[in-house]
Amino acid sequence: ETLKAFDREVNAFVDYMFGPRDARVRGWFLLDSYLPTFFLTGAYLLCIWLGNKFMKNRPPFSLRPHLIVYNLGITLLSFYMLIELILATWEGGYNLQCQNLHSAGEADIRVAKVLWWYYFSKVIEFMDTIFFVLRKKNSQITFLHVYHHATMFNIWWCVLNWIPCGQSFFGPTLNSFIHVLMYSYYGLSVIPSMRKYLWWKKYLTQAQLIQFLLTIVHTLSAAVKPCGFPFGCLMFQSSYMATLVILFINFYIKTYRKAPSRTAVKETPATTEIKNGFHKDYFAVANGLQNNKKAQ
Repeated sequence: ETLKAFDREVNAFVDYMFGPRDARVRGWFLLDSYLPTFFLTGAYLLCIWLGNKFMKNRPPFSLRPHLIVYNLGITLLSFYMLIELILATWEGGYNLQCQNLHSAGEADIRVAKVLWWYYFSKVIEFMDTIFFVLRKKNSQITFLHVYHHATMFNIWWCVLNWIPCGQSFFGPTLNSFIHVLMYSYYGLSVIPSMRKYLWWKKYLTQAQLIQFLLTIVHTLSAAVKPCGFPFGCLMFQSSYMATLVILFINFYIKTYRKAPSRTAVKETPATTEIKNGFHKDYFAVANGLQNNKKAQ
């Protein structure tokens, strides 16, 4: 009873903050109450913390077959969402510049159903981080990574409850396309024989940045020429995407711009090569003298 009362209070507060919810999604799995989304996010963060403690003095797990199956599954789900969103918005005659929430009839419901899967995929993608923890890939568990995963799941709970169709279609369509490329890359990278063919990781990050910028432009275009889509939602989405742009640019610079190139490493002066306190040429000369003595 205490939990039910707390649930009522939380949802009453959320409704007070954001106004009436969209009646078309009432009763859909995980949407009527915010608590499941909140607790799942808390469990995700707790798993990262406890998982790192658990793995601290243990060898990393390989998990190769699990990763292949997982990445293939996310790739197929993303491909389904991409195709279904394209077909649903085409059927509904969606306007690319600005689309309201109620004018497309059944097509709006079809879009909302796909976006529910998009929301649900965000909790599945928590496994990205759990696999990093179990494989002790701690360098991959950055602030950007955790921030993006934790916030997206919560934001899309709000989207599905208040703006489950219309203008909301654009970002998930682009993101589903990027995820088809990204998770297929991750799946292939698990197979050692395929790694030499995977030269395009850098371009995936560039594609993600372009995706965020296009979403911002698309969102702001609806603010410039409104069609009835909630203005506050447009501003929030633009602001959130701006934070991702900043964080991804920072990640891109650290990963691809500041690392020394192989050429630079090869051209390092010999005078910098020290071993056990002596320059490598010392050992070359010493070895030469020793060889001469043996020859004599």
